[in-house]
Amino acid sequence: MPKLSGVELRNKVHENEDLRLKSIPYLFFTTTAQQEHVIDAYSKSIQGFFVKPSEYSEIKEIVKTIVEYWLKCVSPNYVK
Repeated sequence: MPKLSGVELRNKVHENEDLRLKSIPYLFFTTTAQQEHVIDAYSKSIQGFFVKPSEYSEIKEIVKTIVEYWLKCVSPNYVK
């Protein structure tokens, strides 16, 4: 993102009570993963850190898995 890093965006979302209560899943989907970045991200309560594979079919599979998980997950804004 040109003006904010993913961590900075996460901080802004987390500081906004209305957004925080919406239980928006916050995931990192990046080209590389350095241990310090992964640790920093999880220390800010992200829900997942994924490294983009080079093959489109693998990217599609990861995204499918993520979406299926969140469709089944119950959150505070879950209404039946």
